Amino acid sequence: MGKEKTQIKNQIKTLRFHQDEMTQQQLAEQIGVTRQTVNAIEGGKYSPSLEVAFKIAQVFGKPLDEVFQYVESLP
Repeated sequence: MGKEKTQIKNQIKTLRFHQDEMTQQQLAEQIGVTRQTVNAIEGGKYSPSLEVAFKIAQVFGKPLDEVFQYVESLP
């Protein structure tokens, strides 16, 4: 069995692109995590803490639900 992805989808990559092509490292420095953490969150391999999620949304000036979406799995 492989490791399953979270059910939290996000728009981080798109938002970074529209923010002067911000790098994962630049975002990581602004929110106080490592680039690897940003990569894992962006790739859906890891769900951020609520605090980190709010920090990410704040960097982009977006409401939380425009950055992250919960996707319910089908039965």
